[in-house]
Amino acid sequence: MSDAVSTRNVWPNYDKSNVQAAASRQPSATLGKDQFLAILVTQLRNQDPMQPMQDKDFIAQMAQFTSVEQLMNMSGELALMRQSIGSASSLIGKFIEWNEYDDQGDVTSLTGKVDSILSKDGLLYAKSGDKEVALDYVVAISENEIEPKPPEEEEEEEVENP
Repeated sequence: MSDAVSTRNVWPNYDKSNVQAAASRQPSATLGKDQFLAILVTQLRNQDPMQPMQDKDFIAQMAQFTSVEQLMNMSGELALMRQSIGSASSLIGKFIEWNEYDDQGDVTSLTGKVDSILSKDGLLYAKSGDKEVALDYVVAISENEIEPKPPEEEEEEEVENP
């Protein structure tokens, strides 16, 4: 028998698809969770079998990995919040209309001019005078002052349009 090694064997790291993927990869100046996980896996693969990684070291690295992942998530959420506040700030100086329940439990239509935009508990509010109105409850936006509808007009409109 011959001890010859076949030249047809392709090492996984030198496979054509891996080389193409590596060539098309854009280098990044920041370390993200993918790079951190790759470093951790490489450490585990190449550790000395006579002196394996201690449990506390492994737990510390996993905690760091979790922190990096959460920071990346927070960064994305902050970017979304900045975009939301940016678009909501266009309401400042405009007139809005919203519905509220009065003391008797009836729905009343209120109007006001937006003084500022607030963010509380992940929700955006338009501040009009001493009222803070969640943007989800705004039913009309106008450049000009809006006249609030009396409750009987609202009921008549509902009856006319079944």
